[in-house]
Amino acid sequence: MSRQSAVICLDLGGSFIKLGVMNAQGELTLLDQQKIPAASWDEFTALVSRMIAQHHQHFTASSPVAISTAGIVAPDSGEMFASNIPAFHQRSLAKELGAILQREVIVHNDADCFTLAEALAGAGKGHKVVFGAILGSGVGGGLVADGRIITGQNGLTGEWGHGPITLTEVEIDGVTRRLPRKACPCGQKGCLDSYGGARGLENLHQTLHDRTASSVEIIERWQQQEAQAQQTIQAWLQIVGQPLAYSINITGASVVAVGGGLASVAALIAALDEVVQGYVLRRTAHRLVVPGEFAHHGGMMGAALLARDLTRRA
Repeated sequence: MSRQSAVICLDLGGSFIKLGVMNAQGELTLLDQQKIPAASWDEFTALVSRMIAQHHQHFTASSPVAISTAGIVAPDSGEMFASNIPAFHQRSLAKELGAILQREVIVHNDADCFTLAEALAGAGKGHKVVFGAILGSGVGGGLVADGRIITGQNGLTGEWGHGPITLTEVEIDGVTRRLPRKACPCGQKGCLDSYGGARGLENLHQTLHDRTASSVEIIERWQQQEAQAQQTIQAWLQIVGQPLAYSINITGASVVAVGGGLASVAALIAALDEVVQGYVLRRTAHRLVVPGEFAHHGGMMGAALLARDLTRRA
């Protein structure tokens, strides 16, 4: 692969660092994955430097570094807010890491990067407004309009997973069931994240049936039409479907690309689309909610596309 126009791609999560490279044709190749030293800045920067050096044959000395990361990037200062990755929490990651690597570094939120990748090259290609819905261990989101990430106050846009918006009651087989508003690590109470992601689905099953099961088990049992799992998914579709529908109404998105582990369950996303279509102000002939095409490496791809665009405009 030619090293010219290559972009170094990093995905930083709470558990791993992934390293990849995007070539001039927009093709992404995953090169390495290492456990992230989440608590130490020195160990973190040393590992990133070592990973890039070990794969130097794929880059040039001027190749920029594009980072997709969990957390919020303050748009005015570049300061990171990533409480689950203390190594760079409250640091200006792009500036400080760029000085160490002696490369241009751009950093953006992973959900925003995923949404950009889907808007430019994936399930949202050709759509004016694309909403990205992350349904992984938790719930996140991003918004892209006219091919550009919309970055709002304090770096937050499309964040539908947090804020007190969870339903307090659901209809299951014609019976109304009340749900407690759970405390969220973000500091609020009643966030969609409490019931909406994979861990949330497990919380919901425990709340409804007083039984512990993994999200994988719940979904498998739902597909096998087991009664309790069917009830849990009924409730989950209402809990997730309503806020997703009014996110569509507010943003005007014509497609929602879903990323994260739950996006891999095609039947679940199809069922979610059917519920959402019933809540939006205008039902469409085409599916609104679809699995993303870059569910696994969309963050890295979106960050690389963003870096390439910024480099061209510089």
